[in-house]
Amino acid sequence: MKPAALLTLPLLLLSVGGPSAGAQSAAALAKVDAAQMNIPAARQKSYPGSALTVRQTLRSGSNYTRQVVSYQSDGLRINALLTVPTGTPPKGGWPAIVFNHGYVPPNVYRTTERYVAYQDAFARAGFVTLKSDYRGHGSSQGEALGGYYAPGYTNDVMNALGSLKRDGRVNAARIGMWGHSMGGFLSLRAMVIDRSVKAGVIWGGVVGNYDQMMTGWNNRTPASIPQRVLNLRKTAVAKYGTPDANPKFWNALSANSYLRDLGGPIQLHIGSADEEVPVAFHTALAGQLRAAGKSVQSYVYPGDNHNLSGNLRTALNRSVAFFKANL
Repeated sequence: MKPAALLTLPLLLLSVGGPSAGAQSAAALAKVDAAQMNIPAARQKSYPGSALTVRQTLRSGSNYTRQVVSYQSDGLRINALLTVPTGTPPKGGWPAIVFNHGYVPPNVYRTTERYVAYQDAFARAGFVTLKSDYRGHGSSQGEALGGYYAPGYTNDVMNALGSLKRDGRVNAARIGMWGHSMGGFLSLRAMVIDRSVKAGVIWGGVVGNYDQMMTGWNNRTPASIPQRVLNLRKTAVAKYGTPDANPKFWNALSANSYLRDLGGPIQLHIGSADEEVPVAFHTALAGQLRAAGKSVQSYVYPGDNHNLSGNLRTALNRSVAFFKANL
């Protein structure tokens, strides 16, 4: 199985949907400033999450339970798909993975329709997994403003991490992150914000710095993206200049500038024929990690696409083995 239509947008991953519209959307956009993506500032914030509240119990997997749950993030109710292994947990609780999905148009996103095979592989291997429906996705509250020029999705991921840390079934010292596409961008950010994340796996990740994203990414932008949201990048450049003109500002927003602060190793996967994300993002990050003295495993799959459809089982097996070795 593979997720359908998992697109990645070149500038920011945004939507036309979500629960807010009209005046509420305008108000939300007016409050957005790219400076809110600053990594040092993000480290000063608290991400307590909340207790996971069960919204719906789903059919169990082969050796794990499945539930739609919710948690709190910036005062918003964020829904998520939770899996918990059955049986006796190890001492200290189950290891866990914060599962960060890539772009799916928020107005068509459904909690249980995408990434099922991916999440199942980690669930069957004995990990608690929590896949957030970022704000504005599905039934989650809030505005979907994308991951790159607005901090909301990052905050949702960080509060998912906080929610798992406080859950009695989870070993808070054994939590990792998995991310695909935009979810890879969010995972890398989370790992440099909070060193307690023990390991990360990124597939087809948007892991370039802001200069790379602005100048080295020539993918199509779907016509469904509202211009007012696409303007977030234009507004940021008008206010702060380009990464070339103002590198200090943009470097402070990029996780790539803080790789020495990672608390654990990273495994990277990408298809050489990825139609959404440049392979150059992957190879540059791998080199940056090695230069920073960090452990990295890098896999480039010849001829494969953004979803690694031709090597799905191999990539999943490698990812599961990596988490077993490092969580």
